[in-house]
Formats: sequence, structure tokens, C-alpha cells
Amino acid sequence: MLTVVAFIVALALLIAVHEYGHYRVAVACGVKVLRFSIGFGHTLFSWKPRRQHPGQDTEFVIAAFPLGGYVKMLDEREAPVAPEERHRAFNTQPLRSRTAIVAAGPIANLLLAVVLYTAVNWIGVEEPVAKLARPVAASLAEQAGLRGGEHVARAGFDGELEPVQSFEDLRWRITRGALDGRDLTIEVAGEGGGTAREIVLPLSRIAAKDADAQMFRKIGVVAPLTRPEIGEVVAGGAAERAGLRNGDLVRAVGPTAIVDGQQLREVIRASIDDGQPRTQVWQVERGGQQERIEVTPEVREEGGSKFGRVGAYVGSPPEMVTVRQGVVDGVWRGVVRTWEVSALTVRMMGKMLIGEASIKNLSGPLTIADYAGKSASLGFTQYLVFLALISVSLGVLNLMPLPVLDGGHLMYYLWEGLTGRSVSDAWMERLQRGGVALLLVMMSIAIFNDVTRLFG
Repeated sequence: MLTVVAFIVALALLIAVHEYGHYRVAVACGVKVLRFSIGFGHTLFSWKPRRQHPGQDTEFVIAAFPLGGYVKMLDEREAPVAPEERHRAFNTQPLRSRTAIVAAGPIANLLLAVVLYTAVNWIGVEEPVAKLARPVAASLAEQAGLRGGEHVARAGFDGELEPVQSFEDLRWRITRGALDGRDLTIEVAGEGGGTAREIVLPLSRIAAKDADAQMFRKIGVVAPLTRPEIGEVVAGGAAERAGLRNGDLVRAVGPTAIVDGQQLREVIRASIDDGQPRTQVWQVERGGQQERIEVTPEVREEGGSKFGRVGAYVGSPPEMVTVRQGVVDGVWRGVVRTWEVSALTVRMMGKMLIGEASIKNLSGPLTIADYAGKSASLGFTQYLVFLALISVSLGVLNLMPLPVLDGGHLMYYLWEGLTGRSVSDAWMERLQRGGVALLLVMMSIAIFNDVTRLFG
């Protein structure tokens, strides 16, 4: 139920803001708006405010199909217009006014993202401290000299290092670097505040196409530092059969000393020989006493690869920090994050077009609904972060030069501005059909990715 409610609230807010951008600028330009609709199809609820802007008689509508909305304006191309109202028709407006009205929707979404990121910066959010778990074996992080337990103080590209506020902040920078093919320099201190040193993560070497778990495993920075503690034990699982209990602190597995939860998870995954589980002796601290327990993991298979599982939550919760900004700093960081997410989205779309990034990065309504529910379950600030991310995506997507989107209309206006004449009706119809076809293909791929990701 939470997923459904969070998804509907997200859709309603983002669509309303997008369409309000069109509506407000249209009114400011003197264009008569006939209808403001959230959703398509059968009208569920409609009303006309008694007090409206001069010359306006707008009907506000909530319709049955929620995946979209529209602002219907007076336009001679759609219906006859009385001579006395011709100056209020959209098609009679100067080029600059039409451009501003069309661009206002995506811009409103980007401005909403700035507001949401700013609100999160002001409210503050609990995130893991930027302390690194032991890196994945043979990963870029291990090859670069990381061993686990380091605290990342600063990070940046091209030698410009900036403070790292949390593990999520570091993860975001790693994502940007991997997808952009840029090496990331990090400044770390060892456990106990040892001497700071700079390490370069050569992210340009991995040629990442997907921002997924496999990408982070190649890099080696998968999770923040946690205690190698056994949490909830699954009934009937390998951990329960071996005698492991909630709260056990694992000190060693066989000859391997264990220092953090991520390392323990990796050791468990690797405890398979020729597809068969390998029994190992675990050294466990329980109630101040040392115990030795034989553990035989269960074998799981995913993507053609076999790995071990013990049927227990592995690793204690990480050390947390409240990330909060001041008034001015919060606004600036909101603007910067919106710009960074927008730029990364545009680059990823470009890479997908030329085959340098996988089309698996396209997500549809099922994935969005899933993330809406998950973020809402994590708290109000996490839900705001989700809304900001989707708002950026909606704004950038609508600026794409597809004829059925706002960006397509802006391309028409660019042609008109350069040539002095508008696109002909015949070409307009061809381009609209092509745009609809391409959009349907994109939606089909996104929904297929959703189904594969959630149920495959």
C-alpha cells in the first residue's frame, strides 16, 4: 500500500509542477488557457475557480489515467477562435513567448529538484560515515592500495579535492567518474586517524555501461565499514544449522582474519569449490568467549555464477553521520546536485544512443513505483531525494528533441528562428508520427527492463 501511495503522490506532484510551469508562463504571456489536466482520459473531478487571472476561464481537471497531463490553450490550429480573442491564441504569439511557454514545463521540474535537494540539505539526512570496508579481491580499489578501515576525507577529479560528507557522497562521485570514464582521487586516513594519503581510483579503466552492483564490485568499493557481526538468522538456514547466533562477532574464517562485514560477505560468497560448498572453521566471539564453529554455506546461482550464502544478515549497521547544510550552502549544493544529475542524465542518454551505455539503464513506471515505496519506507528525507531525482529525469527527458515532447517543439522553434518560417504541416505530421513511434519503443524497452529487474 505504501508503494502505491508514494507512487501516486510522486506522479501527481511532478506532473502538476511540470504543467503549472506551462500554465503560469502562458498566463503571463497573455495566452488563454482552456484546461489544466493532471492525467488523461475520463474526468474524475473538475472545477473552475471563481477568481482567475484576467481573460482566463481555465477548467482544472483530475483525470483517470495518471501517467501524464496537459495544458490546453486557445489555438487556431485546434478549433475556431473568435476574432476578439485571436490575440490570446497560442499560435499568434511571438516566437519568444511560445518558446518560453514550452520550455517552462521542464524548467519547473528542474527548479523543483533544486527546492527538494535544498530542503534535504536544510533538514539533514542520516548517512553512513565514509569509512571503507575491505575492497573486493582483485578490484581497482585493492590494486590502488586500499585495505579497508580507511576514512575518506576528500575526493575529486583533476586534482580538485572537496570534502566528502558521507559514504553516499563518495558513492555518487564514484558513479559519476565510472560512467564518465574519469579517474577519481581520494584522500584517506587509516584507522585511528593515521597520516593522510592520496590514492587514485583509475575508474577510466572499467568502461562502465551500467550503474549496477557489478560495476561497484569491479571498482571494489561496495559498502561502508561495518563490524563483522551476525544479525538475524534465517530459520533452517546454514547459519542456524551450524549454531551461529544473532550477535556473534566473527574474528576469522579458516586462516583469514576478518575485520569488517563486507569482507565477511565476500569470504562467504567465495566459499565454493567447483560448485560445491566448502566447510570452514569460523572463530567467533560470543559473550566475551572465543568459540570455533564449523559452517557449511548453501550454494546459490545468479547470472550463471555460483556463490555461497549462510542464511543470516551479515554485518552490523554502519556508523552514521547527520549531513546538514546551512541556509546559503544548502541552496548552492541543491543547485550543484541538480546540475550534476542533469548532466549525468544527458551524458548517459547520449551514450545509450551511440552504444557506449546499456539500454538497461532505462527505467519505467514499475521501477519508479518500486523505488518510491522503498524510499518512503526509509523516511521523509529519502523520499524527497527520490522526488528530486525523478523530477530531474522528467525535466531532462522532456527537453529531448523528440517531436512529441517539449524538446521537439523547441526544435521547431529553433528552425523557425533560423529560417524565418515555421515547419510545414506535412513535415509536422511526419515528425510527430516518428516521435510517437520512437517514444513507444523507448517505453517498451523501459517496461521490459522493469519486468526483468523486478521479476527476472
